[in-house]
Amino acid sequence: MSLGSGCGRAVDAELADAVATADDPWRVVHRYGAYVLLAIGVVLLAATSEAIGMTRTDWYVAGSLSALAFVLQLWWTRTEPNRPRPSTAGALFYWARWAVGFIVALINPFFAFFAAVGYYDADRLLPRWQQKPGILASVVIVAGAQSGGLWPDSALGWAVFGALVVANMAFVVITGHLQEKEQERARVQVRTIHELAETNTALQAALDENAHLHSQLLVQAREAGIADERRRLAAEIHDTIAQGLTGIIAQIQVVKNAPTLEIAREHLDRADGLARHSLGEARRSVHNLIPAALADASLPEALKKTVADWGGRTGVRADFTLTGTAQPLHDEIEATLLRITEEALSNAARHAHATRVGVTLSFMAGEVTLDVRDDGRGFDLLALPARTDTAGFGLDGMRARAERLAGAVTIESEPGSGTAISARVPLVPHDQ
Repeated sequence: MSLGSGCGRAVDAELADAVATADDPWRVVHRYGAYVLLAIGVVLLAATSEAIGMTRTDWYVAGSLSALAFVLQLWWTRTEPNRPRPSTAGALFYWARWAVGFIVALINPFFAFFAAVGYYDADRLLPRWQQKPGILASVVIVAGAQSGGLWPDSALGWAVFGALVVANMAFVVITGHLQEKEQERARVQVRTIHELAETNTALQAALDENAHLHSQLLVQAREAGIADERRRLAAEIHDTIAQGLTGIIAQIQVVKNAPTLEIAREHLDRADGLARHSLGEARRSVHNLIPAALADASLPEALKKTVADWGGRTGVRADFTLTGTAQPLHDEIEATLLRITEEALSNAARHAHATRVGVTLSFMAGEVTLDVRDDGRGFDLLALPARTDTAGFGLDGMRARAERLAGAVTIESEPGSGTAISARVPLVPHDQ
């Protein structure tokens, strides 16, 4: 058994006791009051017997009925927990006890102390329609004792007796009303405590569930971060090492077929430069630094140099154009636009067979666009394979890079009509 469940059961037990107390705050009086009042009645009966003038017969009747009242009370104390409230058995017990009190009070009025017990349990023993008559019957015994004994022997005695009946009845009604109000307040308090306990339990369950969901979100965020970093590194490797190796292979193939030693050395020098450049890019990618071309140059300068170097390697005419007022951009924005340019030029060299390529960088209000156009053979966009995470890092890599920055890449191409790639990203200044 866990500590939590044990505490929960303890709280439930306390609430059950509170409910029971609220429903019957007089249960101690109900359980022991009759015995106390019976004992007082018997003691007063014995103490005042000479003053009242009790005969032997009176003593025999009063003693027997007192013993009967005690036996009845013992029986009811054991029987009541198994009886509904009110019940037929309870009504019979109430009226039998009243009859005992009435008869003995006729013999000795001081025994009326025992009859007063009917004030406190009429609502528990009698059906609703018998409760007021039952209380009135007990009031008659008490008022009779207060007026000098039953029955009055003069008009004045009857007047006093009637006044005492009214006074006692009013006292009982008012007391009962106040008791009922107090019980209702106690029940409301108990219900409020119970509702608060249920609310606290539900709140604790919600907090536990939120903690579980939070831990799940942390795990998912960690896994998403790992996956995103893997994609970034894969894209960086593709855009640096893979493209560099492609350029090196192209230069080596030229060397194989070079007609003169000077031409061969020239292409070997280019291959060496590409290898060193790719090595630097690889190191920077691993350390998540900006591309080497941006280390000591602005984005327009880096793009201009990249386009010129690509044209020199491929022999294709390549032009760079800047429109708008250039301004320093956030490092991630500049790196993304440079990588997209490198990937677009690499695709043009491998697939387009173009004779001319144009790269345009445009600074506009709140947006930066990069356009790469070639006059190559183009391709059918509908014939491209579906985009997947394992389909490579060419066109999909460009899109992923732009989308990571809340941007987008659009591609326009038709067989025989060249290709146009346009990337749009937010203009985020360098200091933000």
